[in-house]
Amino acid sequence: MSIYSRILGTGGFLPKKVVTNRDLERMLDTTDTWIQERTGIKQRHVVSDGETCVDLAEPAARRAIDAAGITPGEIDLIVMATTTPDQIFPSSACALQNRLDIHGCPAFDIQAVCTGFVYALGVADKFIRTGSASKALVVGAEAFSRIIDWTDRGTCIIFGDGAGAVVIGADHEPGIITSCLHADGAYRELLHVPAGVGNGYNGALFVEMKGNEVFRVAVTTLGRIVDEVLTANGMERSDIDWLVPHQANMRIIQATARKLDLPMEQVVVTVDTHGNTSAASVPLAFDQAVRDGRIQRGQVVLMEAFGGGFTWGSVLLRY
Repeated sequence: MSIYSRILGTGGFLPKKVVTNRDLERMLDTTDTWIQERTGIKQRHVVSDGETCVDLAEPAARRAIDAAGITPGEIDLIVMATTTPDQIFPSSACALQNRLDIHGCPAFDIQAVCTGFVYALGVADKFIRTGSASKALVVGAEAFSRIIDWTDRGTCIIFGDGAGAVVIGADHEPGIITSCLHADGAYRELLHVPAGVGNGYNGALFVEMKGNEVFRVAVTTLGRIVDEVLTANGMERSDIDWLVPHQANMRIIQATARKLDLPMEQVVVTVDTHGNTSAASVPLAFDQAVRDGRIQRGQVVLMEAFGGGFTWGSVLLRY
């Protein structure tokens, strides 16, 4: 009998500190109107001094575990997507594992920037399907404000911090139907941090983005992946109940919804209050829609994301 994975519980967490567009007006040559027209963002949450990525991940993980109706000790795999780990090593997944008092199971990070959670969920699904794990904790968490230049209005208006998580478990009925993951490093310099460890770079290590070029590639790529995932599963656009997109930019979200012929009422949007939380954005949005009752058991959900690398991907699931 085939084994599949199904989402058992969800969780999310946002830091308390909020930076509004009005706050940014006092810091930059920008306005609330300009930011909202170009991004759809009104505010974003950011970590406070001393608050870490794992500090965000832990409560999100605990909420997902509680919602799944299990104990931390039942988790036998932890996959954490983050671009902003607390240390170079050990992994943030190992630090989270220790916080949760879980011992012995595999725990590792995935770095695919804004597509990180989609990648992590796709990987964890394969562990479940092959019988290598029975209950997996999948987390997307970012303290992205730590790598933002707060004098650069092209990037600082966009990004925020947060964490989202799901627990998936083995089932004999398909929950996660399929995942499609891609990357193309030829576009790496359009959205990147220009250096890493020990390579003699003397500048500040902040995100650099060529926004117009990123927008064009993202819209085209996400349109293709919608067709790919539906064709692979013999499904029509009308079969999708909910789109849970990466919360990068309202215009990108609207373009993807048009590709699916989905009204915005069937699209989960948090970019206005969360900003772009990178790997945390998809699980945060999914958790919010589950908890407020919009997404119901049995409905078909398409998650999709696009990020630096470039990376892009989608997960099609029945919740």
